[in-house]
Amino acid sequence: MKDYGFTILGFPSNQFGKQEPGENHEILATLKHVRPGNGFVPNFLLFQRGDVNGDTEQGVYTFLKNSCPPVGDSFENPTNRLFWEPLKINDIKWNFEKFLVGPDGKPVMRWFPRVPVSEVREDILKYIRQLFSQSTQQNID
Repeated sequence: MKDYGFTILGFPSNQFGKQEPGENHEILATLKHVRPGNGFVPNFLLFQRGDVNGDTEQGVYTFLKNSCPPVGDSFENPTNRLFWEPLKINDIKWNFEKFLVGPDGKPVMRWFPRVPVSEVREDILKYIRQLFSQSTQQNID
């Protein structure tokens, strides 16, 4: 998808089950040597850890969540697993929730964390084809 100018960005958070407790400088080493381990190096840009929900959420998440409808209407089992307040319906529900942002900077789609990557990929390819089709049509007109 890089041929289309598509870039993946990763934003770690420790708000889901405290699964990212390390310091920012430890995140890559943890991925490489612990989980998933085996020398894993992400093939996407990885940013510093930050809050994605609650009173201390980063502004980019407020923007993303307000721009796309929520992926569900409840939290599966928030007891002792979600570390922010207040809980809101449009909050990011768990690790690996995904957003697609168009080339104009506007959020386009949002996926629940457990949606298969194959489905996300198909949605993205469909969106890219749609953009390409619109661009081609504008050049013809």
